[in-house]
Amino acid sequence: MTLREVEVGKSVSVVKLHGEGAVRRRIMDMGITKGTEVYVRKVAPLGDPVEVTVRGYELSLRKEDAGMVEVR
Repeated sequence: MTLREVEVGKSVSVVKLHGEGAVRRRIMDMGITKGTEVYVRKVAPLGDPVEVTVRGYELSLRKEDAGMVEVR
């Protein structure tokens, strides 16, 4: 399952980051790394962006970026 598919109000743990190069590095720089707990706060009406809480701060991710984060 990816972060894009998680329901609002659920907490998940990051299993793996997909993607390559600068995109993957940017996601990691935002604090989303393997083993990190992520709480999905809300999703915009059209599904883009997804607002999450990571390491104590709020973060908005595009659908494409959220789809690169494998969670459980």
